Formats: sequence, C-alpha cells, structure tokens
Amino acid sequence: MVVVGLPYSEARQMGLDEIKGGSPYGASTIAGGAGERQPSEQELGMAAFRGKHVATIATKLFG
Repeated sequence: MVVVGLPYSEARQMGLDEIKGGSPYGASTIAGGAGERQPSEQELGMAAFRGKHVATIATKLFG
C-alpha cells in the first residue's frame, strides 16, 4: 500500500481566505455536525488535484 497525500504544491490548502478542509494528509471538507455545509469550490479543486496526483503516482509505480 502506498499512501498518497495532498502535496504542498497544492496551494489551495494554504490560504486563509475561507474556512476549508484539506491538509498534506489529503483532501477533505468541513461539513458541520449535521452536514449543513457543502464542499466549497476550493475543496472540490483539492480533491480533483489529489485524484490526478494518485493516478500519476500509480502510473509511475505500475505502468
């Protein structure tokens, strides 16, 4: 198993412009206790970036 996080090159996780999930451990969202908050555009962008990053690493490892 290979753990692939969200690299520091994904700058959206560093901004302070809004409350958001996302860290070097992976893409995430802050939903609230009852799920009242939906993922923001930045959080969705981080998730898409991580998906592409995982695919790139897998291709390098397994062809």
